[in-house]
Amino acid sequence: MRRSSSARRTGRSAASTIVVTGILTVVAVYFLVPVYWVVIAATKTTEDLFATHGFLLGPSVHLWENLTQALTYDGGILVRWFANSMLYAGVGGLLATYFAAAGGYALAKYSFRGREAIFGLVLGGVLVPATATALPLFLLFSTLGIANTYWSVLIPSLVSPFGFFLCRIYADATVSDSLVEAARIDGAGELRIFHTVGLRAMVPALVTVFLFQLVGIWNNYFLPLTMLADESLYPVTLGLANWNAQVERLPEFYELTTGGVLLSIVPLMVAMVVLQRFWRGGLTAGAVKG
Repeated sequence: MRRSSSARRTGRSAASTIVVTGILTVVAVYFLVPVYWVVIAATKTTEDLFATHGFLLGPSVHLWENLTQALTYDGGILVRWFANSMLYAGVGGLLATYFAAAGGYALAKYSFRGREAIFGLVLGGVLVPATATALPLFLLFSTLGIANTYWSVLIPSLVSPFGFFLCRIYADATVSDSLVEAARIDGAGELRIFHTVGLRAMVPALVTVFLFQLVGIWNNYFLPLTMLADESLYPVTLGLANWNAQVERLPEFYELTTGGVLLSIVPLMVAMVVLQRFWRGGLTAGAVKG
């Protein structure tokens, strides 16, 4: 009887594993197929792109030629777009993560009047789409004289309502009140406690917020389209869209666009691979403490 019950439990566990594995496989294929298509498309000439199967290599491989052409076209404008995207996404992501961590930590660890009202207001900001604020921001920045500058894209990237929400929840759950009090008794100031105790305990949340901001800013299209008129200030997404808009007039832009798109996903892949270890390290940091 016990063996039968154990077998049934094992059977249910195996069935659940198969179902979960199948679902995850489908999701992985859903996300990886477009990347695979981009890699294959970047190896083809314009003629091969339309004359051969989309998921199969063409008669000859032109990956290096396409990448070189994309990087050198128009004086290397793609490199300038990459640098701009690095500035917008890198600096914007880091500062947005820091501000979200500071605000979330403050709401989690300090009691003051209006705390919940502020938290509710921030939650309301999560529901507001970025496209709804782009035009008011453009009018405001035009009045201030900073439209069509780096600031017009960078400043809105410093705000992350979702990051603020996540950091508040995570700080409340992981930053021990007794540890904070002990640091105060030892004479540490509030800023020092935040930087030495709070930030270290919140590492998994910070990495999550940073990656969300990095990907969101890197892929942002509408805000730069609204704010920028100077092509030298474009991020890579807007620049590639500008190339893609010219393919009907100049078919060689297909090769430039596919090569540029392949290059544009490399920084995000590198960031994911490099930062994932902080998730594992942060999530297991307290696992061996008694």
